Amino acid sequence: MKNPIDDAYLGALEEQRKKSKISKRYQVIGLMIAGLLNDEAHKSLYIKLAKEHNTEQLLSLAKDISTRTNVANKGAYFMKIVTKKQV
Repeated sequence: MKNPIDDAYLGALEEQRKKSKISKRYQVIGLMIAGLLNDEAHKSLYIKLAKEHNTEQLLSLAKDISTRTNVANKGAYFMKIVTKKQV
């Protein structure tokens, strides 16, 4: 015989699993950078950068690069500047 409490608990676990796993500020900043640069494929890289470096500078740089129309690969350009500057 199934216990209704077990079913409720398993249902609650399933709902929690569906929710976003983002809980830190640097994760949000990293995802914002990926969105600005149209580079969702490398979002984990941007999250790592935001964790290890100055988030305000990274976000400011990403916003600046996102407005440039002459840059074909904004993600690569962003990384080139970040590695040169060591933000």
